[in-house]
Amino acid sequence: MIMSVGHIMLGLLAERVKHGYELKHDHDRRLPGARPLAYGQVYATLQRLERDGFVEVVETVREGGPERTVYTITEAGQAELIRWLEQVEEPTPYVASPLFARLVVATMTSGRADTYLLRQRSAHLARMRELTVEKGTESPARVLAADYAIQHLDADLRWIEMAIARLADLEEENGA
Repeated sequence: MIMSVGHIMLGLLAERVKHGYELKHDHDRRLPGARPLAYGQVYATLQRLERDGFVEVVETVREGGPERTVYTITEAGQAELIRWLEQVEEPTPYVASPLFARLVVATMTSGRADTYLLRQRSAHLARMRELTVEKGTESPARVLAADYAIQHLDADLRWIEMAIARLADLEEENGA
């Protein structure tokens, strides 16, 4: 199975034929807030998609700059895209957050994890304010990306508040 970037590229190619440079810019523009793709990742993914029969080269053009290879999605690529879109994303059973990892290490080493959590809380609130401003000025994709990020930050903030209270309770229980 191909990775998500491949599926996103198939979705972008479902609109019309495109070359790698265009796919990279469409990805970065249409998925605001996502990590921008590196050109090497775009071309490596296109090679895998072509190898797997999901895209094919339509032509190679030169438009006053470097030569560009133009790709189109194949019937197999369309079927793979539909299959992927019909799948439900499984909730991950693992805590894979740098925030959580840092807190665990702080509880093991400094004993002042609550200080870290308060600083992190301030950083989360500042980022939420920035995202709220973005929501009023950008495209629908930017607004949805901001909403998504705000909801995740809000969940983190609720967890931070719970963790501060839990650490205080544990400290009290241990007589510290």
